[in-house]
Amino acid sequence: MVIRNIDPAVIEALRRRASDAGTSTEEQARRALTYAVGLDREAAIRRLDQVRRRIGRLPGPPVVEDLRRDRDRDDK
Repeated sequence: MVIRNIDPAVIEALRRRASDAGTSTEEQARRALTYAVGLDREAAIRRLDQVRRRIGRLPGPPVVEDLRRDRDRDDK
């Protein structure tokens, strides 16, 4: 994605935020866009919890068990 014609003051504000947070300007832009559309981490977790409650537990073993079996197999 390329975004053109961003006000230089906005770019400078993102640079300052990035510097203060110890992140890149690009990361600050991602965070700002994510927040602007209402998909911050907490909101995403709440939404996932709603979906989990709605669909319930899926049949079969948990994914963690599959991952452990694969790791154990790879270690041998």
